[in-house]
Amino acid sequence: MSQFIQLHLLTSYAPSNLNRDDLGRPKTAKMGGFERLRVSSQSLKRNWRISELFKEAMAGHIGIRTKRFGVEVYEALLAADVKEKSAKEWAVMIAGVFGKGKKDSLEIEQLAHISPAEKADTLALIKLLAAENRVPTEAELKLLKADSTAVDIALFGRMLASSPAYNVEAACQVAHAISVHSVVVEDDYFTAVDDLNDGKIDSGSSHIGESGFAAALFYSYICINKSQLIANLDGNEALANQAIQALTEAAVKISPKGKQNSFASRAYASFVLAEKGSQQPRSLSVAFLKPVDAEDQATTAIEALQLQAENFDKVYGACADERYTINANKGEGSFDELAKFITQ
Repeated sequence: MSQFIQLHLLTSYAPSNLNRDDLGRPKTAKMGGFERLRVSSQSLKRNWRISELFKEAMAGHIGIRTKRFGVEVYEALLAADVKEKSAKEWAVMIAGVFGKGKKDSLEIEQLAHISPAEKADTLALIKLLAAENRVPTEAELKLLKADSTAVDIALFGRMLASSPAYNVEAACQVAHAISVHSVVVEDDYFTAVDDLNDGKIDSGSSHIGESGFAAALFYSYICINKSQLIANLDGNEALANQAIQALTEAAVKISPKGKQNSFASRAYASFVLAEKGSQQPRSLSVAFLKPVDAEDQATTAIEALQLQAENFDKVYGACADERYTINANKGEGSFDELAKFITQ
């Protein structure tokens, strides 16, 4: 059976606007009949994946998501002294391997996730085509997608609509982070003053605006199918463990970037419950169906989370083989030990 690693995080943010909706206000959701603050899983995953922490830990094993791969190929062909007309024709063919091309453009219609190995194979093919001054063969183009062992592709999956055979099933699922209590989004009315305005002619501000914000203690849930991850990485368990550890560190330390300069919304997780085993995974979000309403929200939320895990065990039997927690509020546990726990 598959081996699952589940992470349950509680992270507190002071007033901030971590993840904006179409109106520029913090994203929200109704849960248990009350409005909660929300951070989308897309926002979380992107901020983890592009963080310096994750990039340094997984250097050489991270792909790129882009529509503009054809532009990069075109420029590389020109640099290899391929004539402009041929370079454009070949670049369209190579980019078309990863997605349907746009009319009269080097770009493809949707974002494609391309692994370092696929990029390296493409650059090698460019060198060969330039040396032999010829069009790429169908077999050569097909080989470009033979190796996709990038850890971010293995973790979060890939869909190539034009080539379903090269899709990758995500080994990691990330829930939208949700506040454990009800919230009211407030408005920050602000002005900007012109430094060269001495107030003699115009005493008003040069700009007036408003921005939504709210403070919240978020519950986040991450589920990693380690067996699937190892399979996605062609059986490389050491690389899978490295990826799990890097993702976990990013999840507990990296914050969304929304309005970061205005709110300095950087936070580490205050509490982490890590579980591993072959049992069917489950979120513990039901612990917060009733909003936490207490003076000491963090302690109450931690107790509610642990109680819900215990209650699931009582009803369904052990839902995990092993557990490990760190509690930054009380200074209990160690991240180093957590990292060892999830990879052993």
